[in-house]
Amino acid sequence: MKAVLCVEPGRLELVERPLPQPDGTLVPVEIRAVGICGTDFHIYEGKHPFLEYPRVMGHELSGIVGEGSPDPALPPGTQVVINPYLSCGHCIACRKGKPNCCANIRVLGVHMDGGMCERLLLPSGNLYPANGISLRDAAMVEFQAIGAHAVRRAEVRSGDRVLIVGAGPIGVGTAFFAQIAGGEVTLMDVSAQRLAYLGDRLGFARTIPAGEGALDAVAGQTGGELFDVVFDATGNARAMENSFAYVASGGTLVFVGVLKADITFSDPEFHRKEMTLRATRNAARQDFETVMAAMARGEIPMDALNTHSGALVDLPKAMPAWLASKDPPLKAIVTL
Repeated sequence: MKAVLCVEPGRLELVERPLPQPDGTLVPVEIRAVGICGTDFHIYEGKHPFLEYPRVMGHELSGIVGEGSPDPALPPGTQVVINPYLSCGHCIACRKGKPNCCANIRVLGVHMDGGMCERLLLPSGNLYPANGISLRDAAMVEFQAIGAHAVRRAEVRSGDRVLIVGAGPIGVGTAFFAQIAGGEVTLMDVSAQRLAYLGDRLGFARTIPAGEGALDAVAGQTGGELFDVVFDATGNARAMENSFAYVASGGTLVFVGVLKADITFSDPEFHRKEMTLRATRNAARQDFETVMAAMARGEIPMDALNTHSGALVDLPKAMPAWLASKDPPLKAIVTL
């Protein structure tokens, strides 16, 4: 089968690999669409903290169940959304019902080879019937599930002032579900072009340019009270440190992004505000189902999210071009 391999940072190759054969325990899935994530860009650039090379990337996936499925609930031909987080089922996190942060987790495309290939063998518990969602849209469930999970972790309530720092795919997914939860959402980003797109195509009218003057804009937009909930989806140390200043007294800061570095913050300010700081990692089945239900209700503008498209075999040339572009993808989907 064909696969795209990240041999080392900055080097992608289209390679041939043996086609995995059904083994009677795992479900064969013919991959049909792959979303390109910030994680994939970080892997390509050598910035991901949990990765060894070479690696077949790809964790935003949809596909069709192939012949030899051992699960009668997933017969051949079933279109599926793939949950790429393979948990152990017995560690302390799994016993607490938090398989998304399993102590022994293996994430497709990160800890093990992922879905930039023609076929995977996967546990049936990681496959969710797409139920009428197109294969393209099914490949956009996972990144939004991360946002839905972050919003659930933050316990966003109706009327909360919510700031999303970083308007990449994860930030935008978080914004959608914070809005669905009743939050009054503002997005902050360094790209004026991205902020304009959010307003014109995705309906987010409240935006703040990141950088000099951002804190004044935050104060001005909130009458000096700052934001009840701040989500930082940048994966950038300076941005994450700056985000502490945007949180209201008694408010919550949620780190959605991850980076390969340490960060610092003012302990007196943290205590003065009695701030809550939360991490959020991956997503659980509940979050995937939340996203699929929102899609089915027409609450997510899927066409506007999918800004770039291509074929998987062309990715070794397309990815560096997308990274170098002044208008990088909000969400690129490659198909097989």
